[in-house]
Amino acid sequence: MKCSSKPVSLAGIFAALADTTRLRLLNLMAGREVCVCHFVEILGQSQPKISRHLAYLRQAGIVSARREGKWMHYSICAPADAAVGSILSAVLAELGNDRQMRADSGKLIRACLTATPSGTISITRKAESA
Repeated sequence: MKCSSKPVSLAGIFAALADTTRLRLLNLMAGREVCVCHFVEILGQSQPKISRHLAYLRQAGIVSARREGKWMHYSICAPADAAVGSILSAVLAELGNDRQMRADSGKLIRACLTATPSGTISITRKAESA
């Protein structure tokens, strides 16, 4: 998904990447769209705090959002600036080497696992309670 074409400064992208919670959010979004409910569950932080961090990443031009009913879904999008895209790609690649980031990814997979009637396991979004 393509992000806004507004210019992003290098200082802005580095500021966006200079927070552990925002890095954890980006790690969870790597290659997929994630519902805000899963961020809250996995990171163990309040929804308003998670939303503030996601807004920061959106302002930096590296995350986009989509509403589905009452839930917001977030994904990483390709920045308009090639240099910013290179920085983001390098950071995302490195996050996979971090123990906490791997643990978060495992929690996301477990949060999305559901058993089918035949007993097989598929990865889908669990039904959210109202």
